[in-house]
Amino acid sequence: MVEAWYMDESQEDQRAPHRQRPNRAVSLEQLRRLGVVYRRLDADNYETDPCLKEIRRAENYSWMDIVTIHKEKLPNYEEKIKIFYEEHLHLDDEIRYILEGSGYFDVRDKDDKWIRISMEKGDMITLPAGIYHRFTLDENNYVKAMRLFVGEPVWTAYNRPADDFPARKQYMKFLAEEAH
Repeated sequence: MVEAWYMDESQEDQRAPHRQRPNRAVSLEQLRRLGVVYRRLDADNYETDPCLKEIRRAENYSWMDIVTIHKEKLPNYEEKIKIFYEEHLHLDDEIRYILEGSGYFDVRDKDDKWIRISMEKGDMITLPAGIYHRFTLDENNYVKAMRLFVGEPVWTAYNRPADDFPARKQYMKFLAEEAH
């Protein structure tokens, strides 16, 4: 089961867990109120998994690929790791399904605090368009993930500040409605 927590303010290695002391856990319900959707799937059978097939049909995830993030598999590895960790948003939802390995997605809460979401094999996450987030490997330095998209993939990340984009404004409206 996925685990999430509020991050400490330490500037040490981004791949460290960065838990506050005492730990401040974040529930799936708290993530849902931020628009973050979590699912647990059978990563060993992703090619034939009827649950994944149904999710793709229901959500109209018509395009997918698989990416491996490891120093021996990803060109310009160190540069890419730094780019993934820059705070940004997308104009479309970001859907990632961990097939092997592990890593962290960090998202901002409604008060602009970082929440770290630990992702491992079998975890699928959907980050809503307009949410500020970032990704890093954990100390295992390896992840193989499926990327899913509605229609043609759009890879553009808009680094913070990006508050004037309609996707960000729509996301902020969603947060305000969730607060009531």
